[in-house]
Amino acid sequence: MKKPLFLLCALLSVTSMLHPCTVIAAGKKATKDGSVILSHTDCGPDSRIQVVPGRTFGPGEKAPVCWGLQDPSRPLGSPGEILGYIPQVAQTFTYFHSAYSHMNEHQLAIAESTLNQRPELVVAKGAGEQIMTIEQAQVFALQRCRKAKDAVRLVGQLMDTYGFLPSSGDGSESLVIGDTEEAWVFEVYGVGPGWKKASGKAGAIWAAQRIPDDEAVMIPNWSVIKGIDPKDSARFLVSKNYQQEAIDRGWFDPKAGRPFIWQEAYAPLPEEFATGRFWLFATTFAPNLKLNGHAWPDRKLTATEPFKGISPYFQTVEPLSIYPFSLKPEKLISVQDVIAFQRSTMEGTIYDMASDPAWLVPDGKGGLARSPLATPFPGKDLRAALRITLRRPVARHRGHYGMVCQLRGWLPNAIGGLYWIYLDNPAISPYVPMYAGATATAPSYQLYNPEAYSDASARWTIDFVDNLANLRFQDAIRDVREARDPFEKAIFERLPALEAEALALHPKNPEAAKKLLTDYCVGIQNQVPGLYIHLREKLITKYTNNRE
Repeated sequence: MKKPLFLLCALLSVTSMLHPCTVIAAGKKATKDGSVILSHTDCGPDSRIQVVPGRTFGPGEKAPVCWGLQDPSRPLGSPGEILGYIPQVAQTFTYFHSAYSHMNEHQLAIAESTLNQRPELVVAKGAGEQIMTIEQAQVFALQRCRKAKDAVRLVGQLMDTYGFLPSSGDGSESLVIGDTEEAWVFEVYGVGPGWKKASGKAGAIWAAQRIPDDEAVMIPNWSVIKGIDPKDSARFLVSKNYQQEAIDRGWFDPKAGRPFIWQEAYAPLPEEFATGRFWLFATTFAPNLKLNGHAWPDRKLTATEPFKGISPYFQTVEPLSIYPFSLKPEKLISVQDVIAFQRSTMEGTIYDMASDPAWLVPDGKGGLARSPLATPFPGKDLRAALRITLRRPVARHRGHYGMVCQLRGWLPNAIGGLYWIYLDNPAISPYVPMYAGATATAPSYQLYNPEAYSDASARWTIDFVDNLANLRFQDAIRDVREARDPFEKAIFERLPALEAEALALHPKNPEAAKKLLTDYCVGIQNQVPGLYIHLREKLITKYTNNRE
């Protein structure tokens, strides 16, 4: 029996909600300033950001392995449910902590994106002895490692020994782990229910590939690793079972004469919520690249073809093989380029929900025009009422937080590690800076209770504006940009002088340099709630229904 339309919409909404993270990473020769860039969008629900200082520990101490690190209802600093323990190290490093922790004091940074995996590999908490979530592994890596390759090895060992436990629905996971010199993509899959540590078998299947210095990669909740050469340890690191699990489960036949393709072995058939972002990344940063003689599919809307996105006779269904693991950008990538990509709603393409034909209304001249109410962020009820096709843009109105991280080896770690954080929805939120040497974040960036609105919470004030913008989105987004963009521009313009001042202080008084950077960043973060409270007052006044 066919499922009712409303049920299909609900199922699509759940799938999309579980897979919201987009990663972009670029090697140091692919960026404008020579930094290694890592970024991700829309990560776990605990968007509170705090600095966790490094500590020393005695011989024989244990480190807890926790469940619930993404839970925003957990008191700040609470470990959550303890599932087990691993040996502690003598010294841990200072790092920034949130649902998926970002960067440590040595300019080691991590970006995360949940992946899809075959159902046979899924395991729920308690259905085996697996205890290591990806966010817990990230914490251990940031606490213990200085270099990306060492962090890849550590996360792989933790997964092998303690078993990978999914914490974002049934998904597998991908990380990009970077330092000032290089970045690696790490992908991990489960081994299914029933695994026991005493079996001697690995508790996960994983592989990692180094990103070429002059190339960039984008991960849209889907595997990107393809062919693997385990003998080339400069480019690949793998678990011992990386291929054998596929052979044992009948997903790869080494006698068939075809190469082993990691992406095909462990990921299910591709879905549009991922392929749309593969396409957007390729056409944004390498529009003229042709693989095997084929140009990228045509997915741009035109004024004469407003129904292009809903025509099954137009849209190409491309194989993932046309998208490389990484690509060389035609122009060097800046932080601002990545921010612009994170803010993308696929405007002007078949994936743009604000361009859905449902928004077309009479223009008074015998034709049709897009309604000023058209929004790229329609909620499920509005989509159902207007029969708008659900698409997956990069920016999302049901977001949590995201970041763009610069790792700059020519500067001291405290100054060189710089990441830009947004809260809620990148299309609405400002990006504010945080330095690796910062010793604190603003209280407004440490406060978020999803069950209780507060003007003292930066995320809540941004979310309020995000909701109000949908009163008349086509006009309101201009008001948002008029308030937000000068605020951001002033920050970018101030940083060279700030960093020069910190660099002059650092040799003689590194703590004073850290304080300078901390005070500036906390001051910027403190301005955000007031900026967005004022903006919401403008929007509700300008677009109140009392004017209609």
